[in-house]
Order: sequence, then C-alpha cells, then structure tokens
Amino acid sequence: MEPMKHLLRVFYLIHAVVALLFLCAALLLMATAVHTGWAALGEGLDRAAALGVIEAMGILTAAVVSLQIAQTITEEEVMREAHVGGPTRLRRFLSRFLVVVVIAIAIEALVGVFKAMHDSPQNLPYAASVLLAAAALLAGWGVFIKLNRAAEELEPEAMEKAKIEDEKIENAA
Repeated sequence: MEPMKHLLRVFYLIHAVVALLFLCAALLLMATAVHTGWAALGEGLDRAAALGVIEAMGILTAAVVSLQIAQTITEEEVMREAHVGGPTRLRRFLSRFLVVVVIAIAIEALVGVFKAMHDSPQNLPYAASVLLAAAALLAGWGVFIKLNRAAEELEPEAMEKAKIEDEKIENAA
C-alpha cells in the first residue's frame, strides 16, 4: 500500500502545480485587463472607451474563472486530499466549477451583445446564442443537482464529512 501513497502524493503535487498555473494565468489576465481598460480610457471618455472597458470586463471575467478554478483545485484536490468519487463530492465539485463557468459565459455573452449592438449588429444572433447556451448549461446543472439529491441521501455520512472538512479549511485560512 506504500507505493500507492507515494503515487497519490504525486497527484497532489501535480494538482498543486496546475492550480499555480491557473493562478498565474489569472494574474496575467488581470494585468491585461488593466492595460486594456487603461488604454481605452486614454483615448477619452467616448463610445470607443466604453467598448474598451467592456472588453476589459470580458478579460477580467476570464481571470475570475481562472482564479476560481485554481481555488477549487487547491481546496478540493490539494487541501482536502479527497477524491471526487461519491455523489456528494461530485456535486460540490461540479457546482463550484459550473457556477463560475455559467457566470463567465453570461458576462462574455453580454459583452458580445454590447459589442454586436454597437459594432456589427449582424453578429447579435451569435451573441444571443451564447446567452442561450449559458441558460441551457444552468438548466442542465439544475437537473443534475435535482437528480443527484437522491444519490446523496444514500450516503448522509459523506455530507457530514464534507461539512467537517469545510470547517477545517475555513479554520486554516
């Protein structure tokens, strides 16, 4: 069983490196967003500046997604040293990930709608379809949670264990 422990440590290390890379990507995206917004404001307070700021918001959205993924990986795979195997863990992991993704897609779609309305109205249906995709993802997530509740009720001890782990992580922060 000892070799398996070493292998699991390697996986924890790999997850930590991946989380660090997502953090680096978030920081680079934030710097890019600041640069984009600053450059837009340097042109004056007009319509072009507004579109530049909206584009910076889209970049910031991607930074938030990257940051949230880094945090989720760190908390779920490194700090907890838990595996996403049971229904409770799976729901919690997917919920944390999907809430960020749905919000990011919705914000990006709104940025696309704003840009399409002002720059190229012929692209408005494409931006609207991204909003519909975000809504479909949200609805699918809701169905998953509803169907997953029955499986969770079969293992109430997993939910209790997850709550205890949450308290440990909150106290460690």
